[in-house]
Amino acid sequence: MSNMNAAKSTAKRRLLLLRHAKSAWPSNVADHDRPLAGRGEKAAPLMGRYLAHERLIPDLVLVSSARRTQETWELLAKKLPSSITKQDADDLYEASAGKIAAVMQTIGPQVRTLMLIGHNPGFQDLADGLIGGGDPEACARIREKFPTAALAVIDFDADRWKDLKPRSGMLERFITPRSLG
Repeated sequence: MSNMNAAKSTAKRRLLLLRHAKSAWPSNVADHDRPLAGRGEKAAPLMGRYLAHERLIPDLVLVSSARRTQETWELLAKKLPSSITKQDADDLYEASAGKIAAVMQTIGPQVRTLMLIGHNPGFQDLADGLIGGGDPEACARIREKFPTAALAVIDFDADRWKDLKPRSGMLERFITPRSLG
């Protein structure tokens, strides 16, 4: 385990679910091609600084192919080690919780910390379905709303991603740009 990952919990697997930052709604632009709004351009680096400060460093990042998720990653990545492996994942765009879970099950056991950057309602539904414990207030906030640029950190006691079961995760934290001030 590298020094950057020293702050990890004792969990065998850690999932970092990050919803894309706030996007714009320009006219005559397809949903897939919507860029970040000004608020999103500020929130993404803020969340990147938070990840770096807290040593929440993924081994692999899967990013939806949508423009707003790609732009979120580009701004986030400037604050993180350049050694992180990033892959585009078409399957995360407009994906249901079940489809996202299927993508996660394809990840090899060498990846201990996985970050997904994608969309709602899939992320909110996935988090709600995976979380079996953690801070009750944070769990309730996820069920109520998974805002743009929000980050859920969920730990699992599983040897492989394909072994994850519903309600087997422990919500370690739920952070929003607003909570960071």
